[in-house]
Amino acid sequence: MKHKIFFLISAILLIVLSSCGDDYLHRENLSQPSTDNFYSNPQLIDQGLNAVYTTLRAGSWATSEMMIAELMSDDRFGSGGQEDINAQGLDQIKLVQETLYDGLWSEPYVGIFRANMLLKYFDRAEYDDQELHDQRLGEAHFLRAYLYFKLAKFFGTVPLITDPEEQDVNSPKASADELFAQIATDLKTAIDIMPSKPYYEFLSGRATKWAAEALMARVWLFYTGVYNKSEMPLAEGGSVTKSQVQDWLVDIIDNSGHQLASDFRNIWPYSGNPDYKFAVENDLNFIGEDERNTETIFAVKFTTVNGWGNVSACNFNTVALGFRGLFSGPHGPGWGWAAVNPQLWDSYEPGDLRREGSIITLDTVVEGSNFQYQLGGWGCWWETGYYDKKYCPTTAQDPSTGWWVSLYYLWYGGQSFYMLSSLQDMIKIRFADVLLMAAELDCPSAQTYFNMVRTRAGLSPKPVTLENIKEERRHELAFEGLRYFDLLRWHDVATAFAKVKNVPIYNNKEPATYDGPDYRPETNGFLPIPPAQIRLSGGILEQNPGW
Repeated sequence: MKHKIFFLISAILLIVLSSCGDDYLHRENLSQPSTDNFYSNPQLIDQGLNAVYTTLRAGSWATSEMMIAELMSDDRFGSGGQEDINAQGLDQIKLVQETLYDGLWSEPYVGIFRANMLLKYFDRAEYDDQELHDQRLGEAHFLRAYLYFKLAKFFGTVPLITDPEEQDVNSPKASADELFAQIATDLKTAIDIMPSKPYYEFLSGRATKWAAEALMARVWLFYTGVYNKSEMPLAEGGSVTKSQVQDWLVDIIDNSGHQLASDFRNIWPYSGNPDYKFAVENDLNFIGEDERNTETIFAVKFTTVNGWGNVSACNFNTVALGFRGLFSGPHGPGWGWAAVNPQLWDSYEPGDLRREGSIITLDTVVEGSNFQYQLGGWGCWWETGYYDKKYCPTTAQDPSTGWWVSLYYLWYGGQSFYMLSSLQDMIKIRFADVLLMAAELDCPSAQTYFNMVRTRAGLSPKPVTLENIKEERRHELAFEGLRYFDLLRWHDVATAFAKVKNVPIYNNKEPATYDGPDYRPETNGFLPIPPAQIRLSGGILEQNPGW
C-alpha cells in the first residue's frame, strides 16, 4: 500500500528575550522551543524541514501555484459560476480584488523564513551519518530555491532575504540577476552535496539531487529566456552555463533510476478507478504515488489528517476543478473552474493518447453512471464542454453503500466529504519534462529523448525543432502549471493569447463566445505586487510595471 508523508506542521518559534542587565533575572527556557535550543539534533532538523515542506501546499486555491498558472494560460478559461470573479479575473490577468494575490506573495515568504532559520542554525545538529546530513542540508537549499522561483515566476523581481533576522525589514526588490543568482547558488549547492542514489531509495515527496538538477534546468531556461541571457549568475561569482545544465539533465536520464511510465495515462489516478469505463476498456493500471512511481521526480504530498481547520493538508485544487452540480461518478463534483480551451483539444495529432488521457469531453464526463450532465448547467460560466482529466476529482462507488465517493477515501480512508478527501499528489517535476528540456537544450541524444516522449504517446518521430518542442510540451504537460511560464520564456504570450478569439462557450446554458485573455505587454507578463505589501513597506517596495 502506498504511504503518504504526513508532514508535521511544526511550531518553530522565534522568541526574543529581553534582559534588564542583571544575571540573576535571566532564566533559560528548558521546556519550549526557541532559537537557543532548536535545530540541535537531526530529529529537530527534520521537524524544521517538514515545516518548510508544508508551505508548498497551498493554503487555498488562491495561493495554488498550479491553479493560478493554469487560469493565466491560453489553454484554460476562468469558468465557475457567475459570482466567481476571482477565477475569471485570473483568467483575464486582472486585479479584480485588492487581496487577490496576497497569499501567493506571503505564503512563499513563510517557507523562506523557515528555510532561512534552518540554514542559519543547521550546523548545531551533530550527525553520525554524513550522507544524511548532506541530504537534509541539500533539501533545505532546494526548498528555498523552489520558493524564490515561485515568487519570481509570478511577480518578476521580489525582495531577497537570506537571513531570518532581516525578515521583518522593509526591503526593496532585488534585481533579476541578484534573485536568480541566489536561486542558482542554492540549487548548485544542493546538487553538489546531495547523494547520487537512485530515486527509489528516498521517501516519496523528498527533494533529491535529481529534483535539484531538474529544477536547475527549468530555472535556467526561464531566466535565460525571459531576460535574454546566455548564462545564469551565481551569488559568489561565476555562472551556470548551458553545458552544465546539459550535463545535469543527462545525469538524471542516465543515473537517477527515473524513467517514463509505460502508459502516459497510468500516471493519473483515474487509471485506477474500477468504475471508470475508459480506464477498464483501455486496461489502465495506476502506477501509484510512492517510490514505485518511476516518472515523478518531485511532488507535493497530502494527508488524510485534515479538516476545515487544515484544508491545505488535502489537495484542494481538485475541488475547484470538479464538475459543478455533478453528483454521480466517475468524476467528482466541485466548482467548475478552469474549463479547457477547445482549441487545445483540436491541436492534438490524430492518435495521440494524451488527448483523451488529459481531457474529459462532455460525452464522456459521466461514463459509468446514468447521470446526465448539461452543458452550462448549474449556473456555470465560460463553459466549453472540455475539462481537465489529470486533476479532476475521481470517484467510485462505495461497495458498502452504493454511494459515489472519492477514490482516495476508498483507498486510504480519512474524510468522506469530497472537499476534504483528495490526496492526489501535485506533481511538480516529471521525467517526461526532463526529456523535453534535454531536447530543447540540444543535449547529446536530443532526438532520442524527444522520440521517447512521442513514442509513448502513440506517435511517430518528428525532428527536434523549437516549434515541435513547443507543441510537444503543450500536449505532454497540459494542466501541470507550466504552459504560461513556457509562453513567457519563449516570448509567445501575446501571440498565443491573440489566437484565443471567438471561442464558443456557454454562460448559464446560453451560447456565447469567449474573446481571450487580456494580456498587456507593459506588465511583462507578471502579476502585481499586492497593494497591501506596497503600503506596508512605506513605499520602499515599488509596484511592478503596468500595474
